[in-house]
Amino acid sequence: MNQISLQIGKRGPDVLTPLLETPFHPRLEPLNINNDWYAWSGFKAPHTLSDEELEYFAIRSTAALFDISPMTKYRIEGPDAEAFCNRLTLRDVRKLGVGRVHYTAWCDDQGHVLDDGTLFRLGPQLFRLCSQERHLPWLLDSAEGYDVHVTDESTEISGLALQGPVSWVVLRDAGFEGVERLRPFQLADFAHDGGSVTISRTGFTGDLGYEVFCHRDQALSLWDRLWESGNRNRLRAIGYAALNHARIEAGFIVANADFITSETALREDRLRLPDEIGLDWMIDVEKPNYNGRRAIMRAREKKVLKHILVGLEVEGNVAGPLSLILSSQEEGGWHRHRVRMVADPEKEHRDCQPDPTLWREGRR
Repeated sequence: MNQISLQIGKRGPDVLTPLLETPFHPRLEPLNINNDWYAWSGFKAPHTLSDEELEYFAIRSTAALFDISPMTKYRIEGPDAEAFCNRLTLRDVRKLGVGRVHYTAWCDDQGHVLDDGTLFRLGPQLFRLCSQERHLPWLLDSAEGYDVHVTDESTEISGLALQGPVSWVVLRDAGFEGVERLRPFQLADFAHDGGSVTISRTGFTGDLGYEVFCHRDQALSLWDRLWESGNRNRLRAIGYAALNHARIEAGFIVANADFITSETALREDRLRLPDEIGLDWMIDVEKPNYNGRRAIMRAREKKVLKHILVGLEVEGNVAGPLSLILSSQEEGGWHRHRVRMVADPEKEHRDCQPDPTLWREGRR
């Protein structure tokens, strides 16, 4: 007879495995007076640092700094890099110019979404794919037949998200000359610490923002450079809780929070096509081939879509008392910026009329 021995109270080695620390951890740890951390892709990341509300308002009123180093990052290069990325992802990579970024997604052969993320075109045949989940086995399998090299550079490349209406001032005062000329989803390299960093006008807040990528050896010097400039511009380090509020307001989705990726779904009714999670605009009907195209088009033709992901906008959501509102207008070819304080929220709500010319920083 088989005997089963149960050891109560003992944990396996996987439970005791400590979380990794990002290259920015030596600067974040002293700031995290709450000692509030969470696990992000095996890394120790701040959930809140001091006050969640103040961290949120830094995004909306001044500038906020968030460590995005745990984000999965893949380097894709080689003679067939463009063709490979175009076959892999939904959007037409041939339309993505060098020095540009676009938000995209990729699916399995049944058209179910594996993940969404950003694709950076660093050179004619050099890309960086950033995502929430890890996909190296899928990428390597998909690369069969292509002259392309895929490398996981998640630990080699560190990153910071600098978000908020004053974010460009922080970068400018830190000496990144010309950063204010970056347009949405544009990127450029800037000199730093004997090398260079890549700055893109991207983010996850719906506000003005940038993402700064560097080699892990440059991480602390990059933080110090931004932090010194930020002290003059009310820069605040933030955790994920504040960022999550901002991204929900902006209508941005997160894998395995707002939808279940096809690799992690345990039940068939959890699988989602792009059209079912608000990514229908990515589908280019003129694009000849990509993973899942046949299934996606068949679902559209037969009208068998079963789900829809929607966001709710609550009426009466007005700025609170003493909130700082940044506005700008063009006069004689110059953009003039002004900051005003909300004294009467109700009057502010009555006087505020939607302006069809205004636009929000998005992920497209």
